[in-house]
Amino acid sequence: MGINNIAQEGKHTAYSWVVPRLALMMFLQFFVWGAWYVTLGVVMGKYGLSAIIGDAYSTGPIASILSPFVLGMVVDRFFASQKVLGVLHLIGAVLLWIIPNFFTADHSWLLWLIFGYMLCYMPTIALSNNVAFYSLTNSEKAFPVVRAFGTFGWIVAGLIVGGTGLSDSIEIFTLAAVASLVLAIYSFTLPHTPAPERGKPVAMRDLLCADAFAMLKQRHFLVFIICAMLISIPLAAYYAYAAPFVAATGFTNVGGVLSIGQMSELFFMLLIPFFFARLGIKVMLLIGMLAWFLRYVMFALGIPEELRWMIYIGIFLHGMCYDFFFVIGFIYTDKVAGEKVKGQAQSLLVLFTYGVGMLIGSQVSGLLFNNMVTAQGDAALPQWQHFWWYPAIGALVIAALFFFTFNYKDKPEGEK
Repeated sequence: MGINNIAQEGKHTAYSWVVPRLALMMFLQFFVWGAWYVTLGVVMGKYGLSAIIGDAYSTGPIASILSPFVLGMVVDRFFASQKVLGVLHLIGAVLLWIIPNFFTADHSWLLWLIFGYMLCYMPTIALSNNVAFYSLTNSEKAFPVVRAFGTFGWIVAGLIVGGTGLSDSIEIFTLAAVASLVLAIYSFTLPHTPAPERGKPVAMRDLLCADAFAMLKQRHFLVFIICAMLISIPLAAYYAYAAPFVAATGFTNVGGVLSIGQMSELFFMLLIPFFFARLGIKVMLLIGMLAWFLRYVMFALGIPEELRWMIYIGIFLHGMCYDFFFVIGFIYTDKVAGEKVKGQAQSLLVLFTYGVGMLIGSQVSGLLFNNMVTAQGDAALPQWQHFWWYPAIGALVIAALFFFTFNYKDKPEGEK
């Protein structure tokens, strides 16, 4: 009995450390991204590269399209997820360190380096989710708490960048590089997340993630993937042009102002367990999509100086936009995927959202920006107003499509 008690106590102690260990992983994961991604458009504007902001923000989506096919098979068949996570962040740290040198050199190389980095980073979103879901016994309750620390990491990064005056500086990449190196080292200490199909022969269907694509035979999952891809199109406008927009309206601490969105993300993340049990998956996803519409309406209406407070509301709504759609989407995908293809399924969601959807969105929003926001100073503000109505209307139409076509019933807790 004594030995059994010691074993049980050891197991309990090990599990009690799982959540804080995963929380630190998420903190660093999104600190790295938030350190440079938010104000990249402002930096590019400073160096006369405004015309290719849309192209720069297209590199991540393209990387999201290319990486899941190989990565899904790798983590399901060959290597532990935490080890792949560490290697990718190590390579990413090197690329982030050298990117600043190319802002004053060949701009084509700058885009290629950002693209190379995103090829390393985008797969780590699904990998970090995979490590977390594997280690947590109750993902519906525990994952939002763990993921909230990712939002906290993004907030801290934004406050550091804004508070130190780095919003328009290439030093944002140096900050991200250091954090990426720390995360790379830390990743190798994370809970072991083995490849579930390790040792089995590899077939072409594994390389193409055919088992994950087979999930599309379920009508509710197919509708979800289509709507997730479509809603990511207007989302791209926020990621690429919220920072230049905030700067154009007169704010100087751009990184700090935009961190309000992540503060609200943290707030809504902690509310997910409460709402999840009462509203269910469909209602929460729908609320998230409608918040997208409302956010862009606030941006459009907040152009006049006396209504500038609406911009703060629009930024604050980012938390509901992201949490109620993407975080719930990750949980939903984990619930409907079989044990053997969870890694592929998470990668598939990243492919269609951060990949296809945001690639289309980055190009469309870039085209709209280059053709609509052509003036400088106060003269550009009415043009910004027209710009934001396009993603607003798009989000509303997609939310309506989702409401009438998505039909998924949550299973009672404990039912398989």
